[in-house]
Amino acid sequence: MGDAIRRAPTASMRAISRDRFGEGEARHLLWRAGFGGTDAQIATLAEWGPERAVDHLLDVDNAAGYPGVRSDAFDAGVIREFTREEQRAYRMALQQGDEAAVARFRGLRESMQRADRDQMRSVQRWWLTRMIESSRPLEEKMTLFWHGHFATSYRTVENSYHMFLQNQLFRSHALGNFGDLLFRIIRDPAMLKYLNNDRNFRASPNENLARELMELFALGEGQYQERDIREGARALTGYTYSGNEFVFDANRHDDGQKQILGTSGNLNGDDFVKAILARRACSDFIATKLYRWFVVDDIPARGTPARASMERVIRDLSGALRRHRYEIKPMLRMLFLSEHFYDSANRHMQIKSPAELVVGTVRSLHTPVRDLNTLLDAMELMGQRLFFPPNVAGWAGGRAWINTSTVFVRQNTTAFLLTGMTPGSGPALTERAYDPAMAIRDFVTRRPEAARDPERMAGRLLEVMLGMEIGGARRESVARVLGADGNPLSNDGILQAMMLISAMPEYQLC
Repeated sequence: MGDAIRRAPTASMRAISRDRFGEGEARHLLWRAGFGGTDAQIATLAEWGPERAVDHLLDVDNAAGYPGVRSDAFDAGVIREFTREEQRAYRMALQQGDEAAVARFRGLRESMQRADRDQMRSVQRWWLTRMIESSRPLEEKMTLFWHGHFATSYRTVENSYHMFLQNQLFRSHALGNFGDLLFRIIRDPAMLKYLNNDRNFRASPNENLARELMELFALGEGQYQERDIREGARALTGYTYSGNEFVFDANRHDDGQKQILGTSGNLNGDDFVKAILARRACSDFIATKLYRWFVVDDIPARGTPARASMERVIRDLSGALRRHRYEIKPMLRMLFLSEHFYDSANRHMQIKSPAELVVGTVRSLHTPVRDLNTLLDAMELMGQRLFFPPNVAGWAGGRAWINTSTVFVRQNTTAFLLTGMTPGSGPALTERAYDPAMAIRDFVTRRPEAARDPERMAGRLLEVMLGMEIGGARRESVARVLGADGNPLSNDGILQAMMLISAMPEYQLC
């Protein structure tokens, strides 16, 4: 929708009243604060009302029914550095021209790298499964947010266990304190490797981590000077890792006087982070990023009422972050309860990311997972390969998710989940058959008379899958499919109707 005609949502941060919180609001909350929900889950949250529904999603620490992350879930030593003895033997083999010995060492390294790539794929499958099955959807949604915010790619890190450790770090701080996470990120082996801080020496400072810490992670462009980058890099000298652990190497650290963002002294990495957190620009920056993640990612043009409304809300969210010393949960509670969040102008305004499309289809429609590798490959074709963000800025998101190539992959992936068939494949496997009536079973139980009315069934199915009313010829076409054999509840008719709806542009929105 163009900025000129886009209606400005209310800027009210007052809590939405219980009588205005119905199934439409519950559905909106489940999609934005998670990956959608079933018909029954939506009805339950609507019955609970806004405060209980929001607190239920935020209370990830007490959510039952899904296991925590085991420390031994993956092999911590799948890839390792050569021991001192191995390094000495390798150097000697090179010096003596012992080609057989050199080949053995290179073969050992290549074997570890192959095993590590295999484990990286296993970690991808594990996380996708967790997003689909977790009883803590907001925890996984925020883990995905931090993964895109502190973007780190396995392609550079080349250590699957370090990527797994970073994923655990994001999950453990998903709804926690942003400041604590910032202190941890400058000690994270994957991040230290990705931004070359393991090569940040007193004699030759590397500025990559210092620059991105301010530009992309905490402050934004225009909120620092080049001198702050140089001095920040000096503060981070000696911050490295050994094996799977952070190491501070005092011999590499520059312990001279520094000045960063107006703070002077013999500053180290922690002092650098404290100087960042002291800036109001930091809370503004994080509030903006979270607003775009949960509300609208397409920023309205300057000078428009919609832009003014957004900026007022972000100021309120930023203030909440500062009042609560960068605790994320209180700010999100305020947002998820606000009248602004549920304004109709903010609904159906986000294009589902590949993760939201895949995970949301399974979670909201009860489809089988079918094949994790197929889903991961499809997500990559759609532009989102987990643990492989395109660059340090993460995925662009928004309208970048949709182009002439990805739109067909998105439709085919949904069809695969519904039917088990890929383009050119045969019938779906019977052991993975899908009962499409599950998507509307709760509604039919509560409204049994609707089961005999193709028009009402069409309206409900459109509401379940799109979260909005669709009228005219498209609704009539869905009703015709449902009533084709005289039984609006036949599995074949419902499945064909769901295929028709999933091909509508609105299915790509949440």
